[in-house]
Amino acid sequence: MASGIKDRVAILGMGCSRFGERWDMDASGLMVEAFLEAIEDAGIDVTQIDAAWLGVGLDTASIGPSGVPLSVALRLPNIPCTKVENYCASGTESFRGAVYAVASGACDIALAMGVEKLKDTGYGGLPARPRGAFPDATLANSTAPGQFAQIASAYGAKHGVKRDDLKRAIAHVSVKSHANGAKNPKAHLRKPITEEQAMNAPMIAEPLGLFDCCGVSDGAACVIVTTPEIARRLGKTDLVTVKALQVAASNGWEAEGSGWDGSYFHTTRIAAARAYKEAGITDPRKDISLTEVHDCFSITELVTMEDLGLSDEGRAVYDVMDGKFDADGAIPCQIDGGLKCFGHPIGASGIRMIYENYLQLLGRAGERQRATPPVNALSHNLGGFPNLNVCAVAIVGMN
Repeated sequence: MASGIKDRVAILGMGCSRFGERWDMDASGLMVEAFLEAIEDAGIDVTQIDAAWLGVGLDTASIGPSGVPLSVALRLPNIPCTKVENYCASGTESFRGAVYAVASGACDIALAMGVEKLKDTGYGGLPARPRGAFPDATLANSTAPGQFAQIASAYGAKHGVKRDDLKRAIAHVSVKSHANGAKNPKAHLRKPITEEQAMNAPMIAEPLGLFDCCGVSDGAACVIVTTPEIARRLGKTDLVTVKALQVAASNGWEAEGSGWDGSYFHTTRIAAARAYKEAGITDPRKDISLTEVHDCFSITELVTMEDLGLSDEGRAVYDVMDGKFDADGAIPCQIDGGLKCFGHPIGASGIRMIYENYLQLLGRAGERQRATPPVNALSHNLGGFPNLNVCAVAIVGMN
């Protein structure tokens, strides 16, 4: 019987590049920027790394095939180097590869990198012809804002939330992310906005306005993991360990029948339940003290708080407006600015979320630091569309 990986793996070091329009660097340069911070934090030499994983969301646009670009950029010592892709969950997927390698005993020290270089490719999230299991007939003319706007409509209809109340709640989500991003020197967007600006911004896909939608960024994030025993032998005293790491992929159920009403993310509920079980968490509102969730659109963050069990169904609108998820609230969400303002280099986002949680747990988040460092912190990725996606949930905490 599998028992999970709780506390079998410790984070030895982490690094993150500055996100944004990085005209000054290619993907290799971004990976090196993140790696240099991570390996200095880890206090090891590159020759001590046994294996590496590379997460990229759009390889044809940003870095090309295989794990070789990572090996070359970091001058890794001819170790196994594997590229993984799982849409916006690609970064967490690379983290999963490194964590599982250490937990299994196959490696002493492993590295995971996430990267994306998009701003000079022309990629802007516009519709492209779908492939594989994504059906042409239903996705040929869809856009990401259009698909996630339908989540907002379904959520409002199901729970009887007035349009203006929902609009004001998602505006609060966006205002919060901009306020948090303004305190983050590595964030892509660092300009605060007002609720009125968010409410009155040009409409993209009703009810999602301009400030409810996240763009894409250039950037990279890196993590080096090992066992708690090796970390202590290397001189680490305050250990952040992996409490749970779960991934759930759609199997077509949401898209093919009437079972799913379109008001929530099915895979998030599955991945969260598995992660809480693996971490031994029975009351997430008590045991999770910080969150980084996939705010590709402000409505995504709002609905996700219910899917993670941090708000009652139909009540996230009011929890958001009451400030529960603000930086000084009970369970802060996107304290670093989130996808919306820290930025969204697709393959790097999952590790970037863990990076912020790691800094907060160790009390190293600078101006953004919570007065009382969190005990357990959760990160959540959603890659794909509301009805066909991959969800990843990772929980890290002090050991």
